[in-house]
Amino acid sequence: MKNKDYVQGALFEKDFLVRTLGNLANQPDIALTELIANAWDAGATEVEIFIPEKHGELLTIKDNGTGLTQEEFKSRWMKLGYNRLENQGKKVVFPSGVDFKRYAYGRNGVGRHGLLCFNDEYTVITSKNAIQSTFQITTQSEKEPFVIKEESRKKATSQGTTLEVVVTKNLPKSSEINDIISARFLHDPNFKITINRNIINLATHAGLIKTIDFPFEDYNFKIHLIDTKKSRKNTLYQGVAIWQSGRLIGEPSWALGANIILDGRTQEAKKYSIVIETNDLEQYIREDWSGFKYHKNLNLIFSKLADRVTEIFSEIAIENIEDTKKSVKKLYQNQYNSLSPLAKYEFNEALEHIAKTNPTAKQDSINLAMETLINLENTRGGSELLQKLSTFKSEDVEGLNKLLDNWTIKDALTVLDEIDKRISVIESIRKLSSDKTVDELHVLHPLIASARWIFGPEFDSPEYSYNNQLHTTVENVFGKKIDRGIFNNYKKRPDIVVMGDSTFSINCTDDVDTDSGISSIKKILIIELKRGGFKIGRDERNQAVTYVEDFMSCGTIIGNPYINAFVVGESFSEKIQPIQAIKNENQVEMGKVQICLFSQIVDSSERRLFNLRSKLSERYSEFTDSDILTQQTKAAI
Repeated sequence: MKNKDYVQGALFEKDFLVRTLGNLANQPDIALTELIANAWDAGATEVEIFIPEKHGELLTIKDNGTGLTQEEFKSRWMKLGYNRLENQGKKVVFPSGVDFKRYAYGRNGVGRHGLLCFNDEYTVITSKNAIQSTFQITTQSEKEPFVIKEESRKKATSQGTTLEVVVTKNLPKSSEINDIISARFLHDPNFKITINRNIINLATHAGLIKTIDFPFEDYNFKIHLIDTKKSRKNTLYQGVAIWQSGRLIGEPSWALGANIILDGRTQEAKKYSIVIETNDLEQYIREDWSGFKYHKNLNLIFSKLADRVTEIFSEIAIENIEDTKKSVKKLYQNQYNSLSPLAKYEFNEALEHIAKTNPTAKQDSINLAMETLINLENTRGGSELLQKLSTFKSEDVEGLNKLLDNWTIKDALTVLDEIDKRISVIESIRKLSSDKTVDELHVLHPLIASARWIFGPEFDSPEYSYNNQLHTTVENVFGKKIDRGIFNNYKKRPDIVVMGDSTFSINCTDDVDTDSGISSIKKILIIELKRGGFKIGRDERNQAVTYVEDFMSCGTIIGNPYINAFVVGESFSEKIQPIQAIKNENQVEMGKVQICLFSQIVDSSERRLFNLRSKLSERYSEFTDSDILTQQTKAAI
């Protein structure tokens, strides 16, 4: 025990590592894909693969990447769970003279063990800095999961890595491997792969379904649809790849500009890839080819391309409608059989309509729609509706008839629902503002902050939001005065700031310069809510004026936004002016501070809704305080 502080280290069965690798050690397509991904991560532009026809023969994978020194091999390849991202970063390093941009696949250092799918021993020959290092690796050791059995060094005339393994198990089929490998790496034309001297390219890809010429104004595109077949769930690159003059721009994605084509989690997104070839976008590409520059022309180009790609997927879905219908009918066979002949006809008609008009919808969504339809069909007698009609007064029948002449039911319900929400907000403020037991911070203020329309129609806009410029300004203006520990939702609601006896809601609207693309703030809305029974005086008004002036001169806001600040309380001193304009040094009005009461908010809001609350008093008299409080609390938080 003098020379060591333990009795015995761990022992390893000879197949320990293989048993921990799962599918990587048993499925040759996965193993080869991971090994080629290693070449990708090593900055290779060419990979040559030879797959033997029989067991006992040599399988090789050769790349022209950066290779490894003897020290790098031992510290990277020989380390279990090597973290590539932490040690080498996300970007791929290329050999000298190669000017490409690429992101690495590797994360957890497992892929290099793919050779163990074919044998418990293999050889790595890697060259870097004019030195070729050869390592023979084996898992035949009880003391280590895998070891270097032999190694040697000599001068090298080239750079890269060659992997060699005698196949004793899991012999791959080269014809199948071709399609699987190309499905994952075909997106980048500058990464060339040959398997048994057959070059994998787009034109000869077995999964190429169709190629469409798509001219648009002065631009010409070729759109290729590819069935990736056995694409893996964790494939790094999915979506639309754009090639300019045979070179990949940025990374593939299912978004083209602001146009989302597919949800990457859907079955279609995992099954298909799109390659768009062109020679006409060079002027829009960033210097490092990492993506596109901002340009207004690209919005139209991407929109047209996205529409065409969406049409392609719609055409595929229409071709598969019968399969979709069979799947749904099989799932709901018992319920379908119990329907009347008319209901069955309408079920089939609705199913076909949904499949045609929503070709990229998830199967689960279609199933849910059809299940809902079955439930509606089962109550098709309409007895409840007839019962309601039988109790209508003559003026109600005439009113319903007139309503249906001018409105759809959906339109009417949309308007009535919005009116109902707004009246409920007013009713909630009426009750909650006078209730001393209400948690104003978590209930009343989020309610008022989410109903900006109560301060006037000019604030009734979804454009009000909270952005990084505003966040930086809030931190500068309020600083250490913010009580983050009091409000347990402050991370989810950064637009709500708690400070002393006040709670602030801060939002803004943006403007975007069409030429530069730079965003600036156009308007700022600050709502300061004073807590329970607070009487607003001159000090509180002056403090609000100071905040507005601080926002104006903070130096962290691009533009000269107009600032509206409301200080809300239960009462205010009659000795102060409730409205004060704030001007800059040039006497230009830049903002306004306005004191208002909860009672004022309720009265003015009711007037804007034409006093509908009083006209519909019977409806709201049926609501209890707890009903309205529960409804508004859920909406506010």
